[in-house]
Amino acid sequence: MKRYYYILLLAVFPFINSCSKDGLNIFSVQDDIKLGQQTKEQIEANPSEFPILNESTHAAAYNYIRSIKDDILASNTLKHKDDFAWEIYIIKDDNTLNAFCTPGGYIYVYSGLIKFLDDKSSLAGVMGHEMAHADQRHTTRLLTKQYGLQTLLDIVLGKNQGALSNLALNLVSLKFSRSEESDADEHSVIYLCPTRYYSNGAAHFFEKLNEAGNNNNPPAFLSTHPNPDNRIHNINTKASELGCSDTINENENITSYQQFKNSL
Repeated sequence: MKRYYYILLLAVFPFINSCSKDGLNIFSVQDDIKLGQQTKEQIEANPSEFPILNESTHAAAYNYIRSIKDDILASNTLKHKDDFAWEIYIIKDDNTLNAFCTPGGYIYVYSGLIKFLDDKSSLAGVMGHEMAHADQRHTTRLLTKQYGLQTLLDIVLGKNQGALSNLALNLVSLKFSRSEESDADEHSVIYLCPTRYYSNGAAHFFEKLNEAGNNNNPPAFLSTHPNPDNRIHNINTKASELGCSDTINENENITSYQQFKNSL
């Protein structure tokens, strides 16, 4: 029996490549990539739930949001900058304040969130937060807890399409732990600090929520723990600690962003 147990450990060990106080991530980076590709295909196959804006008819909008993503990647602060796809898509739903990023770096931003925000740096901050969940591999760690190792491995191997469909829908409302949310907030600052954007752009989002009276009911993708006021403080403190300074001008940060919103 001991011999079989030892063989089982050897078989599982290659998957165990990262660990945190939130639990073990048994997925490899390649598993993240495969799961992301499969989830993207599932999202594209469900236009009623995910009405992705057509790029051919909204080329300017895609160029705009893709330039933000490229600026974040150009900061050279993402661990998996060269491993993941880092593709971005706009979901046409003006009533939903949401964004999410699949394993492997497929980013989805709802038009409702874009229209809720006031400036380019705020959107960059939220995008940085979502990219951090993928880059720090929070998502597969959480999905492993929710679905179990065998189910996720079956999905990666193409054996469970029903679970894959459910997983795609679940990504919209994942609730990360307190420490994972804080880690994503912190990495949003780290990612934006070398760029021209306000590195505390994610804090601007929470400030807007407070102004709108939504601080007790924020969107699922930025869950209520820790609370928005604490997150504003922590994000601003991190930006101060890193000595970040912005160089973006008002025309680009605000005026061009309004034009971008109007194009949707």
